Amino acid sequence: MLLLPALATLGLATQCQSSKPAAAVATTAVPTPAATKEYRYETAPNDPLGVRVYKLDNGLTVYLSDYKDAPRIQTYVAVRAGSKNDPAAATGLAHYLEHMVFKGTSRLGTKDWSKEKPELDKIEGLYETYRGERNDPVARKRTYHQIDSISGVAARYAVPNEYDKLMGSIGSKGSNAHTSNEETVYKEDIPSNQLEKWAAVQSERFREMVPRLFHTELEAVYEEKNRGLDNDFSKEFEALNGSLYPTHPYGTQTTIGTIEHLQNPSITEIKKYFGQYYVPNNVALCLSGDLDYDQTIRLIDKYFGSLQNKPVPVFHSPVEQPITTPIVKEVTGPSSENVMLGYRLPGKATRDGLRLRMLDKILTNGQAGLFDLDLNQQQKVLQAQTFADLNDDYSTHVLYGTPRQGQSLAEVQALMLGELAKVKSGNFPDWLIPAIINNEKLTLTKSYESNEARASALYESFIERVSWADYVKQQADFGTITKAEIVKFANDNYGQNYVAVLKHTGKDPNTVKVVKPAITPVPANRDAASDYYKEVSKLPSTELQPVFVDYKKDIQTASIKPGLPLYYTKNSENGLFSLFYAIDLGSNNNPLLDVATDYLQYLGTGQYTAAQLQQEFYKLGCSFAVSSSQDRVLISLSGLDSNLEPAMKLFEQLLNNPRPDAAALKNQVAGILKQRQDAKLSKGVILNQAMLNYAKYGPHNPFTDVVPEAQLKTLKPEQLTSLLKSLPTYQHRVLYYGPRDIAGLTTVIRTDHQTPATLKPDPAAKDFAEQPLKEKKVYWVDYNMVQAEILFLTKGDTYDRLLAPTVALYNEYFGGGMGSIVFQDLRESKALAYSAMSRYANADKTGRSNYILSYIGTQSDKLPEAMSGMEGLLTDMPLADANLAIAKQSIRNSIATDRITHEGVLLSYERARRLGLDYDLRRDVYEQTQNMSFTDLQKFQQAKVKGQNQVILVIGSKDRLNFKELAKYGSVQQLSLKEIFGY
Repeated sequence: MLLLPALATLGLATQCQSSKPAAAVATTAVPTPAATKEYRYETAPNDPLGVRVYKLDNGLTVYLSDYKDAPRIQTYVAVRAGSKNDPAAATGLAHYLEHMVFKGTSRLGTKDWSKEKPELDKIEGLYETYRGERNDPVARKRTYHQIDSISGVAARYAVPNEYDKLMGSIGSKGSNAHTSNEETVYKEDIPSNQLEKWAAVQSERFREMVPRLFHTELEAVYEEKNRGLDNDFSKEFEALNGSLYPTHPYGTQTTIGTIEHLQNPSITEIKKYFGQYYVPNNVALCLSGDLDYDQTIRLIDKYFGSLQNKPVPVFHSPVEQPITTPIVKEVTGPSSENVMLGYRLPGKATRDGLRLRMLDKILTNGQAGLFDLDLNQQQKVLQAQTFADLNDDYSTHVLYGTPRQGQSLAEVQALMLGELAKVKSGNFPDWLIPAIINNEKLTLTKSYESNEARASALYESFIERVSWADYVKQQADFGTITKAEIVKFANDNYGQNYVAVLKHTGKDPNTVKVVKPAITPVPANRDAASDYYKEVSKLPSTELQPVFVDYKKDIQTASIKPGLPLYYTKNSENGLFSLFYAIDLGSNNNPLLDVATDYLQYLGTGQYTAAQLQQEFYKLGCSFAVSSSQDRVLISLSGLDSNLEPAMKLFEQLLNNPRPDAAALKNQVAGILKQRQDAKLSKGVILNQAMLNYAKYGPHNPFTDVVPEAQLKTLKPEQLTSLLKSLPTYQHRVLYYGPRDIAGLTTVIRTDHQTPATLKPDPAAKDFAEQPLKEKKVYWVDYNMVQAEILFLTKGDTYDRLLAPTVALYNEYFGGGMGSIVFQDLRESKALAYSAMSRYANADKTGRSNYILSYIGTQSDKLPEAMSGMEGLLTDMPLADANLAIAKQSIRNSIATDRITHEGVLLSYERARRLGLDYDLRRDVYEQTQNMSFTDLQKFQQAKVKGQNQVILVIGSKDRLNFKELAKYGSVQQLSLKEIFGY
């Protein structure tokens, strides 16, 4: 039921996965430190991560945590500089610099630095001239033409995406970065045997920043800005912060910057910022994974020890004046209406920061919070939740709610404030805070099965400016918070001192866009490589061998009863379990299943009300979920294994004896109808679900196959409870990952899992025939937005496991990441998009078709070039031997170091069996891709991709779309929302 987007999309952080520039860096080899050198480090008492914190002589902080779950290491390079450090006259600088750090140095990313540098110096000077011509459009146009012309000359010597290519070749995954208020953080998930190559490159990129391919990357940032302008939630959050922080950079400047500043960038200012903040005493390396502490710190010192420290500018936080009366702001946009309330509170590294975290969990914890039970479960609003945006100087507590049909935003606001008033009066159960403390411990324990979460904790400690010992101690301190303390905190900090942002549905009268400059495409230079790239590639590394899942060995099986098998994997790491009942039926068997599984959350049993039931699970440190897809119902229970038996008893009571509730059903139906209306306001749902299903299946498809409104309104509670009670009567599978032995578990399942003596076979499912897609068509939907989003769709063959290796190599080479042909051409070379990708998507089940999906999001006035560019690549795939070699290396290194662990073993088996496989298909990919040539890839592309009929899906504003251009790709047909939603 969590509706809020990820924090990175709320305006709290700007993350550059699809926008990330390419290139990086290198440095002269530093002599290896003497083997006798001793490295002092600090540890923390009761540290679950076993972290060692080192400080190099130049001030660089290094956090290391050894976790041998797989031969990989999650790395973060964290810089204590974010958008709050931007100059007021150059907002967005920290974020744009983040892009530039991927572009290389004087050695990495260049074919000939001696020839490239003079051209880059000219470009830097011209941008300063350009900034000074704000009031002279003719002069600006002339200067930009010079910038574009000289950029073309400089680009002849550049090697675009060389950083991404290098990281790809070593098998790195998740290459990315983000910028937010306090920080800029660079991430790579690398094979452990490639640590030296990683260290060499990272040290170089932080030694020097070269603003290579500046104007094409600037255009990508323009597109990122346009995406933000099309995101109503981002606009709301910007309005909220602007009122909460009228003098602090948290509110006066956004991470991505203003249009004015984006259109008048200064390379000189960016270099100055890099020199001020990207120094070792302001940076931390945070690594968690399969590492040796002593060897790793020596390697890091070898490559990073020569970086020179220098004083870092001190940030003086403005002091905000108290808010004494509510501030109301209004935002209008095409998405559904909602209300957002925000309170300004002290920074995170304080006792108040911990109190804010606790108060937030009292309101929203996903199970037993006041918002969870009083507003969501009782269906008083369509949905509501809270979240805390914790920063160094101040923190923001946000309350967010969407209305039911006919409900005003004022009513939603009053309901949310009413729950907050309960905290202020102490009107919440005494057991709730201890339960929150226990569940937070469990959540942390589970998260620390991930190197990403472990390494994230390390850099958070650094950015927060607290010692690792104090960071670890925060969890213990969190456990000392009392109810009286929270009541006082709520009364002291939550009064009339809030900002309310009212989001209305309609056309934004303030819609603007970043204007498209004239850009000449720059050469991709795909087969070029710098000397440094070659040097780093030759650094020695040990060969790691892949470990594939052996389902027969890695999963134990037992029979609970005929038709009810148990699949078991041991958890030897902690005391947590995951239990699943997997049933092969879904909404294609009965559309009511979606309604019924959602209904369950509102129901109690003979012994407990719905709220009491959720509270009992929360007390046990356990949670349950029931979800329905087209062809599967997955029932899950997870949490503390020592409480498995009481949790199962509760769970089985609910599954087998749910208490019908007519009022809950009436509210649920009203909520479903409102959600259906709101879905028509979401461009993501329109394009990626409604239009895509319409294209694949026609008007009647899995997306439109929902229970009609008339039938919903006549539903009886007993129809749904009967359907729920029938689920365990069908043949299904029990999956368990946890610490107890299989014999004991089998006994528990036989005792507590209530099923009939004989299980029924699954009922017949409705079959939706896939359309042949023989005609060239362009479907479009009108939506008020700055950008246009385009999806090229081609139907492929039915699933064939023999194609898997070729498909894997094609995707890696052609359209899968920032080193791919599509990304290099459409973004790096032609500056047509912030995000562009193409993928041959294998079906997830036997008998279903594969599809080619190619996406580009671009300014509407770039639509002709964007569509032509994508079509050209799909028709004539460029040959780049270097890219192909890198793609093969990437696949080899990634698979050799990937490990499927934990409950992932069971879920991997579930995916395999849907495809008719009884083995780990990665084995075929690993063994076969290495011997493939470009001829093999070309045969696949020409047979499966080139010249295939396409259906093109476009969403954009009708007054911005170029329909003459669209008509070149097939007959153009506008689709109404009723056609594609079916209601």
